[in-house]
Amino acid sequence: MPAESSFDIVSDFDRQELVNAVDQTRRETRTRYDLKDSHTEITLGERELTITTTSELHLDAVRDILQTKALRRGLSLKIFAFEAPREVGGARIQQVIALRRGISDELAKKLQKLIKEHHPRVQVRIQGDALRVASKSKDELQAVIRTLRERQDEFPVPLQFTNYR
Repeated sequence: MPAESSFDIVSDFDRQELVNAVDQTRRETRTRYDLKDSHTEITLGERELTITTTSELHLDAVRDILQTKALRRGLSLKIFAFEAPREVGGARIQQVIALRRGISDELAKKLQKLIKEHHPRVQVRIQGDALRVASKSKDELQAVIRTLRERQDEFPVPLQFTNYR
């Protein structure tokens, strides 16, 4: 039995599930009566998603479909960082949606402080865009996970707990 147990706190999403949600959204926009003639284009890049369509009303509908499909596939809506829509040539409107991945330094320090306040016997180390939480007591680690799950709404990104050893 190891002298110290640990786990990592990360913020990530399943890329394949996002690809599937975008494909389903594309399919629905081509077949749905109110969106059929909107010539909507959805482009999935490495770090962003771009929706181009003919009006604000169509953009809202496509965004709603995307969010519904993402939720059904188990993705958190916190991965989407919606930027303001802008007009592009040809009387079209475009919205870029940044995809959030990783824990920022500011959030990592906030999480580290929160964990230390509630659980002083654990060690929290920032490792790039993840946090490593370690303790001799597995019960203490489970209490940290429970605390963070209860306060999930306070964080701008979804948190996952991995590498529990």
